Amino acid sequence: MAHLGSGRRRALAVPVGLALTASLALLPSVTASAAPLGDTAGPAPAARAAATGPALSYVANLTAYGTARQAAKAVEQAGGTVVTSYEQIGVVVAHSQNPDFAKQLRAQRNLFVSVGATRTAPLQTVQTTEEGTTQRLGEADAARAAAAAEPGQEPLEADQWDLRAIKADQAQKVNAGSRDVTVGVIDTGVDDTHPDLAPNFSRDQSANCVGGVADTTDGAWRPYANGSDHGTHVAGTIAAARNGIGVSGVAPGVKVAAIKVSEPGTSLFYTEAVVCGFMFAAEKGIEVTNNSYYVDPWYFNCKTDDDQKALVEALTRASRYAERKGVLNVAAAGNENWDLAADSITDETSPDDATPVPRTIDPKVCLDLPTQLPGVVTVSATGDKGLRSYYSSYGLGVVDVAAPGGDKWQIPATPDANGRVLSTLPGGGYGYKQGTSMATPHVAGVAALLKSAHPGATPSQLQTMLKAQATKTACPDKIYDSTGNLVDATTCRAKWGQTGYYGAGVVDALKAVKR
Repeated sequence: MAHLGSGRRRALAVPVGLALTASLALLPSVTASAAPLGDTAGPAPAARAAATGPALSYVANLTAYGTARQAAKAVEQAGGTVVTSYEQIGVVVAHSQNPDFAKQLRAQRNLFVSVGATRTAPLQTVQTTEEGTTQRLGEADAARAAAAAEPGQEPLEADQWDLRAIKADQAQKVNAGSRDVTVGVIDTGVDDTHPDLAPNFSRDQSANCVGGVADTTDGAWRPYANGSDHGTHVAGTIAAARNGIGVSGVAPGVKVAAIKVSEPGTSLFYTEAVVCGFMFAAEKGIEVTNNSYYVDPWYFNCKTDDDQKALVEALTRASRYAERKGVLNVAAAGNENWDLAADSITDETSPDDATPVPRTIDPKVCLDLPTQLPGVVTVSATGDKGLRSYYSSYGLGVVDVAAPGGDKWQIPATPDANGRVLSTLPGGGYGYKQGTSMATPHVAGVAALLKSAHPGATPSQLQTMLKAQATKTACPDKIYDSTGNLVDATTCRAKWGQTGYYGAGVVDALKAVKR
C-alpha cells in the first residue's frame, strides 16, 4: 500500500523539499445504482428523520435475509439516500445528514449486520504530506542511461536496477506476459496517453470509482488536473511496454487498467470507492489488482468500533467476491516501519480527514486495510542491496513476499546512482519514487507473469506459486535506518521458513515464467 509519510499512498518520494497539499474533500453527489433496487417507495417526507448533521457517506452490510429493496426503505426512513447497492455481496452505500442514521439502521438487526460512516469530516479542508516530491528524471541522467543501454534494452533500462533484482529482464526473454491478462491499478488514476503505457492500456476495463459508482466515461480514469502521479508510476512498473521508449515494466506483454479511487485534491481513499474498485475489477475480468494505499480515514480499522467494523466487513465482502471471480489482490504493507505482527502499535495519524487522536491498537483486532484483508498478498519493500527498506513495515505471518521498493541509502551501480524506483509519470515523463507502493507493482507484475504461464490458476494457487518461486531470504545482520546508518536488525523474526521482513522471500520473475 502506498502511504506517503502520513499521507494516503504508500510511496516515499525523493526529498527535494517537503510538499504540502491542502484541498477540499467534497462528498460526491452520486445517484446511480450498481444494482436495481426495486420499489424504493418509502414514507412521506414528513416521516423522514431530521437532517441536522454534516453530510456523510455510509456503508450498510445486509444480513443473509436482507434485500436491497428493504434496505432502500430503511435508508429513506432514517433520512438517507441510497447511492448504490451491490446485491452480489449485500453492501449498500448511502448518504445522510441524520446524526443518528447509523444508529437507527443498526437497530434493525434482522436487516443489517453492521453500518458505519466511511469518513469523519466531509466538506472540510484536508492536508496530506509526502516525504518530499517526486524526483523527475533529468536530461543528463536520461542521456547517461541511454549511453549505457545494452542492445535490446529500453533507453532508460540501465537505471532500472529493480528489474534486474528480480530477474524480470531475463524473464521477459522467456515470457513477457499474455495479452489475456490484465492488472488493475486501484489508485489515483493512470495517464493512459503516456507513450510507454498506451500500447498496453485497457480502456474497457478502466473506470473512476470515486463516490462508489463506476464512471466509465472516456478518460474518467486519468489523474485529476495537477493531481497525483502515483497511479501512473505504479502502472509503468507493472506493464510499461518494450517499445524502444523510456522504461520497461515487469510484465510488458500484459495489459494494465486504471481504477481511480482517490478523492479530488486530497488523495484520500474511502471505503465506498475501494469497494467499487474491487467489484469493478471482478465484473470486468481483471486477473490481478494492485493496491498501493490504505483505506482512509483510519490507518487501522478496529472491529470493536461500530463504524470501523462495518468498513472491514464491506471491504472483506468486496475483496472476497473479487477473489471468487478470479482476481488476485496484491497490497502494500506500508511505510511506517511498523511491526504489523506486534502486540500493539501506536497510531497517531487517525482519523486523517479530521484531527487525529493518538491511540494504541492491537493489529490482530484493528486491521490495516486492504493489506490485512483475507486472501490479499501483503508486500514489503527492499532496496538494491537486498535489505529491507528503512521505511517498510513488516511482520512475521503478515508479510507474504518482498520486492524492490527502493531505498535512498542502498545505492545501486547504475548511471544515475539512484536507489529509488524509476517509472512513468503523467505527461510522458519519468521519475523516481520509493515506498511499499513501488514494491507492490513488482509483485503484481510477477503475478501477471504467473497467470500468463498458468492461465487456469486460481487466485489462491497464484498466491501459493508466488511464495514458492520467491527467493528465500534470511534475516539480515544489519539494515539501514532512516538516517542512513547501518544498525542491528533486531526486529526481524523468523519461523515456518519465513521472516517478518521478507515473508516467503523476494519474488523472482524468471522462476515464475519457467515453472
